[in-house]
Amino acid sequence: MSTPFPVEILTLFPGMVSGYLGASILGKAQEKGLLSITVTDIREYAEGKHRVTDDAPYGGGAGMVMKPEPLVAAIEAARARLPGARALLMSPRGPAFTQATARELVRHEAGLILVCGRYEGVDERVMTYLDGELSLGDFVLTGGEVAALAVVDAVARLVPGVLGNVDSSVTESFEEGMLEHPQYTRLLYT
Repeated sequence: MSTPFPVEILTLFPGMVSGYLGASILGKAQEKGLLSITVTDIREYAEGKHRVTDDAPYGGGAGMVMKPEPLVAAIEAARARLPGARALLMSPRGPAFTQATARELVRHEAGLILVCGRYEGVDERVMTYLDGELSLGDFVLTGGEVAALAVVDAVARLVPGVLGNVDSSVTESFEEGMLEHPQYTRLLYT
């Protein structure tokens, strides 16, 4: 068997993503050793009694910003575990995630480190520790967890052996720029 495709998700809310990752196709792919998905709590890298990971934005404004110290420490630890992996921030200002992006990411065999932003975003100094950003589109979410799950789901479907039928990922919507045709079951509806 080949090496599993590695993914690490850095989040302040590991419980939000763990259930999804352990179910259905993603859970089975991990059991088969095709995927290796780790969820890391960024708070583990924060100091102090309360493990604070956010602070008020410099210059004022609404909301809070993720502090660089715990986030950078979490990214560096993930890079040590996954040398050569691409580290990407889930962010509304990144390029839009597409099926073509998923195909490009799965070819990066060293894996992915997906960073889930929160609040008003992350301290800009963190960007020097990342390889880029990805967006699901022009809308705002409460955090990057949903976006990270979408990326993992789309990329995982392209890992050989994850889907039961090898043709499934080849004949998908958007593989040739268009949606698939309508689907029907064999049972007649009366």
